[in-house]
Amino acid sequence: MQLWCKPIDFTMRAFAIAGVNRYREKMMQTAVLILGARGRFGLATARAFRDAGWRVLGQLRPGATAPTEPGIEWLTTDLRDTQTLALAARGAAVVVHAINPPYPRWEREALLAMQHSIRLATALNALLMLPGNVYNFGAGMPPVLREDTLQQAQTRKGRVRIAMEQRMSEAGKDSQLRSVVIRAGDFFGSGKGSWFDLAVTKSLHKGTLSYPGAWDVPTAWAYLPDLAKTFERLARQAQLEPDRFSSFETFHFKGYSLTGPDWIAALEPLAREHGWLASQATLKRGAMPWWLFKALGWAVPLFRELAEMQYLWHTPHALANDKLQALIGPEPHTPLTQAAASALADLGLFGHPKAEVKHAPA
Repeated sequence: MQLWCKPIDFTMRAFAIAGVNRYREKMMQTAVLILGARGRFGLATARAFRDAGWRVLGQLRPGATAPTEPGIEWLTTDLRDTQTLALAARGAAVVVHAINPPYPRWEREALLAMQHSIRLATALNALLMLPGNVYNFGAGMPPVLREDTLQQAQTRKGRVRIAMEQRMSEAGKDSQLRSVVIRAGDFFGSGKGSWFDLAVTKSLHKGTLSYPGAWDVPTAWAYLPDLAKTFERLARQAQLEPDRFSSFETFHFKGYSLTGPDWIAALEPLAREHGWLASQATLKRGAMPWWLFKALGWAVPLFRELAEMQYLWHTPHALANDKLQALIGPEPHTPLTQAAASALADLGLFGHPKAEVKHAPA
């Protein structure tokens, strides 16, 4: 029996290797179009697809400067010019909608951009993917959010988010469009532009953690490189097993559910390591000036939009990812301390001069 086992084992390995090679060749021939690829989420997602072997097309608005990023083909075509963009991205099997208008223009521009993306993905016969968030659920949301949790947003951005997803769903009924929403919590990592850098770590180099909400209320967070890998894995699965997807699907990315003390535990050792805290000192706690945002909201649109989202920081919530993991296996997950260190490095904070700290007496 042993004389036969070795050749059979060798043959099985050869078939397995050939299968892996065929899969890699297929992925190398498969293209993804990232709309808004210069942005934070867009660039993180472009990198994840590129590193997994996809051909990556990154769309920029006309006149924008392309990042110096190997392995990405840049298209400086306006999203509104659907026909030209579809021609330039011919062969793309996946379209990722990474367009994120600034807060004050969100209500005016987000739905229109989604409509352009739907037309583009339909023209390409491509899977359309959207990063969703928890705005859809409103202040009455339960502690654990699932794909079938009732959506009853009270904010402008929440209602727009619901409308965007409804348009994706309706387009799948009227055409051959397939689309996917992956819902996640607040972003951190891969650059600037979220509560992590605008609030939580803003004064970290001075020994202070500024927390926007109730100290012991857990809220959902997503480390962007992990979320980007999840987009790639789900897109890959949609290519390999299309029958497992309906025309419109929603998945939840769990990420982390964190309180203020959780962030203290992750960031305090890093603050000590980089000389922003004495060896025995602890981070001071700072708070967000919500009263100021509300008072000046009539004059400063950004403050108005921020104040509208205050409820998120006083409502405990986490995302259940059972449906996602049933399809792709374990969710990509970086340990929090490691993710926080990488996020701070991305912000350039490790080059910040050490704060003057009073060391504890010997």
